Amino acid sequence: MSTDQTPAADSPFRSGYGDRDTAPQYVLPLVVRIERAAPPPRTDALETAARAVLVMLSDERSVGEGEWARVMRDWQDARIRKVVRRARGAEWRRAEALPGITVTGGAAEVRVFPPVPLDGWPKDLARLQVSGTDLDDPEPPAPAAPTAPVLWLNPSLDMSAGKAMAQAGHAAQLAWWDLTDAHRTAWREAGFPLAVRTAPPDRWAALVGSGLPLVRDAGFTEIAPGSCTVVADHPGLRSS
Repeated sequence: MSTDQTPAADSPFRSGYGDRDTAPQYVLPLVVRIERAAPPPRTDALETAARAVLVMLSDERSVGEGEWARVMRDWQDARIRKVVRRARGAEWRRAEALPGITVTGGAAEVRVFPPVPLDGWPKDLARLQVSGTDLDDPEPPAPAAPTAPVLWLNPSLDMSAGKAMAQAGHAAQLAWWDLTDAHRTAWREAGFPLAVRTAPPDRWAALVGSGLPLVRDAGFTEIAPGSCTVVADHPGLRSS
């Protein structure tokens, strides 16, 4: 599933472009492994996708003079589009052979790749299906730890797992942009612990109005333009 988000006005990646749509457009591909016999739980996949985005953002190849740094900057200077596709068997093995990073959760595996032009996907990724990422949790997820960063999903929206994975990745990225260097370092060194949970309906309005990073979807797929999808609640953002 695809989604995009415009960088915030104080994003560290704004260039001379006044309009995000006039900048060259890229997309961050994420591929989730979904084997027929053993699909991952939905929450595990969402959390693993969010961590995959953070791992890509902080990887040494993505910053400074790293080999992916230029395209990462170009991608973040425009709309931070993400597309989640699924793979199994030989498809997954071909995806693993391409430059990228595989992040594992409890049972989920997500491979994230350097951004590619909207019309310039590698053929082994372009042929993967976007649909078919519907996943379920066999049991309701346990409450998040009190000190854990939590990505709160809008309880009134019905999103496929692929769409929700992209939205969770957006929220993690917005939190990463807003954190201090010290909080970023601590989060990275801890292995990017986080939880993805559906917000209690009676808390959602307060979360939206809290000033914490908020994802508003562009509305290209599944949900209406401007829909508030995820709030990123990181302890470092509350203390800064």
